Amino acid sequence: MKRNFFVIFSLFCCVAFVSLPEDAFSQQRKHTTYYEQRATLFDELPTSEKDIIFLGNSICDGGEWSELLENEHCKNRGISGDVCDGILDRLETITKGRPAKVFLMIGINDLGRGGDPDTVAMKTRMIVRRIKAESPRTEVYIQSILPTNDHYGLFGGHTARWRDIPVTNNLLRQVAEDEGVTYIDLFSLFADEEGKMNIKYSNDGLHLTGKGYLVWRDAVRRYL
Repeated sequence: MKRNFFVIFSLFCCVAFVSLPEDAFSQQRKHTTYYEQRATLFDELPTSEKDIIFLGNSICDGGEWSELLENEHCKNRGISGDVCDGILDRLETITKGRPAKVFLMIGINDLGRGGDPDTVAMKTRMIVRRIKAESPRTEVYIQSILPTNDHYGLFGGHTARWRDIPVTNNLLRQVAEDEGVTYIDLFSLFADEEGKMNIKYSNDGLHLTGKGYLVWRDAVRRYL
């Protein structure tokens, strides 16, 4: 009887394991499948010391940077959903090419997942220091986190932290000053009078529409 029970139980476990949804496996991953797809692609692409890298999350990922800036050396290295730890985990892919410039925007997903401004600033400092150590000639630009807006009722975890974004940006500005790199204030270009994302630049309260990318383009063009 005990033996039969053990056999039945073992078969049940096998069936349950085989029928696990994909999400159950993804929860065991450190990063999403999309992150792995993009990160491994970036690792295979050619690099150059003339590269101008736009590094960040989905907001960076959405920009066609070489076309926006009319510069073939501009490369998109954004990954939707990325966080500070994700940047640190794939940073060698960026620094191995000794790029001319890195424009970094990261942190909103950290806040959206419950992170605090101090931690975002601390990990951003780690990113900057690693770039400087691994690619000393690379010019680093810390771009402020953009505002968010709950107008559309989307991305509640992110939009609920709108008051923490200016706090985080003040810390990022200090990191840039301490580390001798350039801080670019994009927040003020996108914020309305309340300090939320101006809805003329976003259709979901977090990501940018085409007009938003043109504002971003104009803000960074002079640093190229």
